[in-house]
Amino acid sequence: MARGAAGFPFLLASLGGSAVFLFGLTRAAAAQPRALFGGHLGGAFIGIACYQCFGDALWVYALAQVLALGFMLLTGTVHPPAGANPLIMVYGHSGFAALWQPVLLGLLGMSLLAAVWSRLFPGLVHYPVAWLDPSPPTTLWGGWRE
Repeated sequence: MARGAAGFPFLLASLGGSAVFLFGLTRAAAAQPRALFGGHLGGAFIGIACYQCFGDALWVYALAQVLALGFMLLTGTVHPPAGANPLIMVYGHSGFAALWQPVLLGLLGMSLLAAVWSRLFPGLVHYPVAWLDPSPPTTLWGGWRE
């Protein structure tokens, strides 16, 4: 990432919100690996692709955000903190290497820490609860009437 994170390989602001899900909302579908990895990597990829193709005009931020939300809804990988990734990637003028570092390395580190932490103390729900549960459970879960 060009701005700010060069000296901090695991620094990705959206991972702070992910920590709330992994450690505080462990059972939520949005905290499970499918949503965690799919949402972050998909959103970051879309943000990077939009920046690489179109630059960083205001409409590119909006396009990246809409595409990332659509991607997450269609693939059942909605992870709310990952919604920041397209904006972060466009703002950071990121290249595709950012998918590896900070995104994937940060996700691997945090999910491993959550798995170990949840097993250290008796009574905690073990993370992950369900590896492949879709988030949301159905595509009609959000705002659509059935």
